[in-house]
Amino acid sequence: MSRRNRTLEENERRAKISELLKVANISSMSDIQDLFKETIAEFMENGLDAELEDELGYSKYDYKNKDTENSRNGHSKKTLKTSFGNIEVETPRDRKGEFEPQLLKKNQTGIAQDVEEKILSMYAKGMTTSDIEEHIRDIYGLEVSDTTVSCITDKILPVAKEWQQRPLESIYAVVFLDAIHYHVRSEGQIVKKAVYIAIGIDLDGKKDVLGMWVGENESAKFWATVLNGLRNRGVEDILIACTDNLTGFADAIAAVYPKTDIQNCIIHQLRNSSKYVSYKDIKALMADLKAVYAAVDEESALQALDVFAEKWDGKYPKISQSWQSNWPNLSTYFKFPQEVRRLIYTTNAIEGFNRQLRKVTKSKSVFPTDDSLFKMLYLAMIDITKKWTGRRQDWSIIHSQLAIYYADRMPD
Repeated sequence: MSRRNRTLEENERRAKISELLKVANISSMSDIQDLFKETIAEFMENGLDAELEDELGYSKYDYKNKDTENSRNGHSKKTLKTSFGNIEVETPRDRKGEFEPQLLKKNQTGIAQDVEEKILSMYAKGMTTSDIEEHIRDIYGLEVSDTTVSCITDKILPVAKEWQQRPLESIYAVVFLDAIHYHVRSEGQIVKKAVYIAIGIDLDGKKDVLGMWVGENESAKFWATVLNGLRNRGVEDILIACTDNLTGFADAIAAVYPKTDIQNCIIHQLRNSSKYVSYKDIKALMADLKAVYAAVDEESALQALDVFAEKWDGKYPKISQSWQSNWPNLSTYFKFPQEVRRLIYTTNAIEGFNRQLRKVTKSKSVFPTDDSLFKMLYLAMIDITKKWTGRRQDWSIIHSQLAIYYADRMPD
C-alpha cells in the first residue's frame, strides 16, 4: 500500500514500529529475527500468565480476593521451536499441578505442531501437496516439501491401523457393504484396486464406519475375508446386510453370518436393468418396474413382475430374468414395515459416504502405494464422520419393529 493511501491508524502503527526499531537498535535482518523471537516469547508469557490468573480467580499478590486452595508456584523454562528459531518461554506453574494452558499446551514443543495439524486437515479435504505447500507458505511463511507433507501424514498410519483393528459392537442392526475403486502403482504397473467399506448401524441407531480394506478388484472371496475380520473384532451377529448383487456375495455372508437377512440394493438392480434400454422405452419401462419394487407387499410385487415380463420380454428378456433370479435377496424388505424398508432397500447410506470420499480423492488419479491410499481415505473418513452425531429420528420405531422380527436375537 502506498504512503498516500494509508489510513491514520496505519500511519500511527508504522510510526510506533519505526520507534521500536530505533530503541531496539535494529541494524540487520538477524536483529529483526531476534526481535520477533523476543516478541513471541513476551506474547506467550503474558498470555500464559493471564490464563493462570483466570484459572486461579485472583491476580498476583491480590490475596484478598483469593478463593481457592491452589496458588502460583513460580515458572519453568520451555524451549519452543518456531519458524524464527528456538525461543525460551517461561511458563507459569500452579501448586497443585492442575493448570492446563491452552495457548501453549503442556506437551507442545513448537508452534510447528499447529502447522502439522493444518497439513493433516488440508490433506483430509483432498488438497494436493502443491496446494498444501502454497497455503503453508502463505499462512506461516514456511517452506514445506512433498517429502515433509508425506512424513507428517505418514504419522497417522499407525493410528489408522489401530482404528482398523478396534473392537466393535457384538450386534449390528444393519450393515451396508460396498466397494469403491482406485488406481494404485504396484510393482511398476498401475493396477485397479478395490477399497472394501463396511458401515454399520448399531442397536442404538448410531452409524459408524466399521472398516476400510484395500484389496484386489472386488470379489466375493475378499468380502468373506472382510466379514471374518468383523467377526474376529467382536461382531457376533448382523440382523440385515445391505449389498449390491455381486456374484457370490450372498454365499460369503451366509458362510460367516448364516442367520443374517440379505437385502440387495434396489437402485443397483434398476441401474443394471436400464443399462441397455432404448431411450424411447426407458420412461415407460422404469414406470413398470416401479410397480414391482414399490408394491405394498411381495405378492403384489410378483404380480407386477409377471405383468412386466409379459409386456417387455419380447424386447428385453434379460431384465425380468435378472429380477426373478435375484428375487430372494431383492424382496427381503417386503416383510418389514415402511420405516425399515426405507432404511434397507438401497445402499444409499454407504453410497453417500463413497461420494464424499471420491470428492476428496478426485485430485489423485493414481496412488503410489496401498498405504498412501488408505492414509488419505482414513483422514477423509475422520473429517466426514465428524457430522455423524446422534441417530435417525425414526430409530425408536425401527428398533421396536426389529425387536419383533428378531426377538430371539435381540438383547434384553
